[in-house]
Amino acid sequence: MARETKVSLKSSDDELFDVTEAVAFESQTIKNMIEDTGTASAIPLPNVSSKILSKVIEYCKYHVESQKPGDEKSAISEDEIKTWDQEFVKVDQATLFDLILGLKRVGILNPLKWMNI
Repeated sequence: MARETKVSLKSSDDELFDVTEAVAFESQTIKNMIEDTGTASAIPLPNVSSKILSKVIEYCKYHVESQKPGDEKSAISEDEIKTWDQEFVKVDQATLFDLILGLKRVGILNPLKWMNI
């Protein structure tokens, strides 16, 4: 099995998060930064706190895993993904606001789609 490239993401409060390149590439902004500068040093995200970045990473990991090809029994349906997304945003209002901003800042397009807004 090929070894996946790891990417370090640095939050506004200087916490480092190591993720796979596939997870990082869920973010168009991070993907562009990696393509421009490479993965030798941490990708700075000065407008995203560690609390919110960890949630953004959780979101990206789930969506990468849900897209992996596999046998039919392990396939995740669109309805299951939609349900997960709706549960994911069941947080207090302040966290939800920060989460939406964090997703938008890293280029996760249309984070409001699962809230029927």
